[in-house]
Amino acid sequence: MHSSEKITAYSLTPEVLLGAYHAGYFPMGNPETGGIEWHEPSWRAIIPLDAVRISRSLRQTLKKGHFEFRFDTDFAYTIEACSKREDTWITDVIIESYCSLHKAGFAHSVETWCNGEMVGGLYGVAIGGAFFGESMFSTMSDASKAAFVALTNRMNERKMVLLDSQYINPFTESLGAIEIPRSEYLQRLDEALRLNTTFAENKNETKQ
Repeated sequence: MHSSEKITAYSLTPEVLLGAYHAGYFPMGNPETGGIEWHEPSWRAIIPLDAVRISRSLRQTLKKGHFEFRFDTDFAYTIEACSKREDTWITDVIIESYCSLHKAGFAHSVETWCNGEMVGGLYGVAIGGAFFGESMFSTMSDASKAAFVALTNRMNERKMVLLDSQYINPFTESLGAIEIPRSEYLQRLDEALRLNTTFAENKNETKQ
């Protein structure tokens, strides 16, 4: 954590956010102070795309074909659903700012749908060959993990190389997250940002 400032969505513009991600920083809201705290961990969590862990139970769930995956059909709902928890850093300022970043074409949602209802998903930021995962939510068993699989499949299709999960926790570690030192992360980030690729080319994409 490097600073906590009283920043509004007006000042947390897409340009400010993109500049921060390029430099290795990411923001988190503080619901108690209303401030934005900028983070640049000395050890960064990433999920190597060639070492993603998919449990047997999740594979079985995916084989059943009950889930439908959509990209960017309802970003606002996705980020708001991610914020619906007792202890959240996804404040109103964060929501408004990332919705603006979505409109600018850099923030994306990966959504899990079942029987016409969104039951899970995740959102993050895509720049070049890097995807910065921000948060996930689920209202049905395995729905967020399924969205994660859809994310990694999309990244591999688009030949993206860096999946940043920021801080490690038991959940992301179960998906294959590891920690690397900041210096190595910044090197990987620089290489990823140089790639000319796009996470989502078309709006309202759907995949079974």
